[in-house]
Amino acid sequence: MEELKDIIGGLEQRISAYKTKLQELQKRKEKLEDEIITIKKYLELAETLYRVELDKAKISPIAPASNVFLLPDKEKTSKTPIAGIAETTEKAKDLLFGKSKYTGLSVPQAAFLLLRDHGKPMHAKEILQKLIEGGIQIRGKTPVTSVSISLNRDKRFKKVAPNTFDITGEKFLESI
Repeated sequence: MEELKDIIGGLEQRISAYKTKLQELQKRKEKLEDEIITIKKYLELAETLYRVELDKAKISPIAPASNVFLLPDKEKTSKTPIAGIAETTEKAKDLLFGKSKYTGLSVPQAAFLLLRDHGKPMHAKEILQKLIEGGIQIRGKTPVTSVSISLNRDKRFKKVAPNTFDITGEKFLESI
C-alpha cells in the first residue's frame, strides 16, 4: 500500500511538472508568434520602402528640399510632376523604424494623447485599435479588457458609458 502511495505521489509531481513546462512553452510560443507578426510587418514595410526608393532613384528632383519630383515625359520636352513620393517615403521610414506616434508609451499615456487629440469619448475597442495602429503592443487574451482596466485605474480618465472613456478635465492636460 505504501508503495502505491509513492507511485501516485511521483506521478502527481510529474503531472504538475509537465503542466508547468507546457504553460512555459505556450508563453514562449505566444511571444514567438508576436515576433513573427512584427517581423512580417517590418518585412512588408521594408519591401515597400525599397520599391519606393527604387522608383525614386529613377526620378530627378525639382529642388533638394521639395516634396515634388519630375519624371521625364517621352512625348514632350517638359516634365510631368509627381507629388507625394517623399512624404510616402518618410511615412514608410517612420513605420519601419518604429517612430510611431505611441511607441514607448504606456497604455494610459497613449490613450490620454489619443483622447485629447480626438476631442470626444471613445469606446475601449476603438481606443485599442488606434493604439495598435500607433505602435502600442498589447498582449493578452482580452486586450480590450486590458485597456479598459488600465483606464479605469487612472484618475485622468472617466467612464462615460460601458467601456467608453473620456479624459477628466483640464488639470490633467499637461500631465504627459
